[in-house]
Amino acid sequence: MLLTKNSVLVGARPLTVADVVAVARHDAPVVLDPTSLEAVQASRAIVEALADDIEPHYGISTGFGALATTFIPADRRAQLQASLVRSHAAGSGPEVEREVVRALMLLRLSTLMTARTGAQRVTVETYAAILNAGITPIVREYGSLGCSGDLAPLAHCALAAMGEGQVRVGAATDGPGTLAEASDALAAAGIPPVVLAEKEGLALINGTDGMLGMLSLALSDLAALLSTADIAAAMSVEALLGTDAVFADDLQRLRPQHGQALSAANLRTMLAGSPIVASHKGPECTRVQDAYSLRCAPQVHGAARDTLAHASLVADRELASAVDNPVLTLDGRVESNGNFHGAPIAYVLDFLAIVVADVASMSERRTDRFLDQARNQGLTPFLAHEVGVDSGLMIAQYTAAGIVSELKRLAAPASVDSIPSSAMQEDHVSMGWAAARKLRRAIDGLGRVLAIEVMTAARAADLRAPLLPGRATGAVIAEVRTAAAGPGPDRYLSPEIEAVVALVQSGRILAAAESTTGPLN
Repeated sequence: MLLTKNSVLVGARPLTVADVVAVARHDAPVVLDPTSLEAVQASRAIVEALADDIEPHYGISTGFGALATTFIPADRRAQLQASLVRSHAAGSGPEVEREVVRALMLLRLSTLMTARTGAQRVTVETYAAILNAGITPIVREYGSLGCSGDLAPLAHCALAAMGEGQVRVGAATDGPGTLAEASDALAAAGIPPVVLAEKEGLALINGTDGMLGMLSLALSDLAALLSTADIAAAMSVEALLGTDAVFADDLQRLRPQHGQALSAANLRTMLAGSPIVASHKGPECTRVQDAYSLRCAPQVHGAARDTLAHASLVADRELASAVDNPVLTLDGRVESNGNFHGAPIAYVLDFLAIVVADVASMSERRTDRFLDQARNQGLTPFLAHEVGVDSGLMIAQYTAAGIVSELKRLAAPASVDSIPSSAMQEDHVSMGWAAARKLRRAIDGLGRVLAIEVMTAARAADLRAPLLPGRATGAVIAEVRTAAAGPGPDRYLSPEIEAVVALVQSGRILAAAESTTGPLN
């Protein structure tokens, strides 16, 4: 066992969200725990003993699903496992992103390493080798109902391990990678194709790994985006001549919601020492209170954080799970169960889609205030350079509004739907894969809406000259100016929006703020 600084050990302990991100997104090497591998071999011996039993055992000497009562002779069982994988690799639609496929393969590997599935040691080692070789099976968008596991997506991965189907080859820096036949890619990497034995077809496809992988990636992305939402809100409060008094710690303690306290602390930190905020704190200021999109930012962003914390708890529990059916118990029994049902994950994926839509909606409302002369506290209409000739950021707000509208549609829960399958044997399903797919689209939209707010607030702050922004907000504005010019005549706006989106989604906006504040919540 050779561990390096960036490698991820599989088997000794449950994986973390950070482990999933490291392997899926950053190609961290996978190392298998030797003790866990020995347990894998021991569990395989149990399956092999049951395979010789004259009594039928589900998935070992029987068919699957609605065919669970069909006995399969010993000489046909290898064909049974291969046939299961081939028939279930029935996905359709666009290719799923590389990081998602790597995440679901890692998570299936993690379950195999629990020694509760009865997989062969060589199968486990093959999955690790495929990940480390940068070989990514092609998985299609549609095919999972989120019950009996993410069947089709996982089957496409198992098919590649058998040396069949198509894959992409290359590291994350190579884009999607080069299209290749799985047999050729495995041969080039020196990886022999797996010959599946009893029960392994089920062990490789019966898990919530796809939806859990996407949840893990979403948790990482949203942690950064919610901090960025606090930064954007602080910039808007500042440039709209709002007050930071409402974010005072004693006021926040009157409602002891944990996430709210964290967001309010971020806003106080971002606005500390701002000359713009200080410029209107005297008795001459006649404003009584700010609009909700400014004043209530900690309440909304905080509730989002609390929802994220709940989703993280569910993810941690699932990362510590051994999801298979049937499963080998600790005392050596092989039992059918329903742990493959994706409801726990599907629910929090849907909760997060609601959160994303609402945080983005509040952000768009702050952007809109900047562009309305009746509400922007003395700035030009649409922050235009020459009123009547220039449109300023008018249509940038349209873009944000269009995205927010889409996010509201994506917030409709997938998990309330169910459609029966497998001749009514699988008569209730979670739709967790669909919930995860739409959450990924929603998170992309949130990053774009926040980028438009940051870009708009930066222009408004520049228009407050000679007043200066605070140190933290000023650092963010300076970062924005590396990608988008300041106020001036109308220009081609789309490239600037995309450039600021990249700053938000890469974490550079958050890093710019933290370069002056230290770590934000």
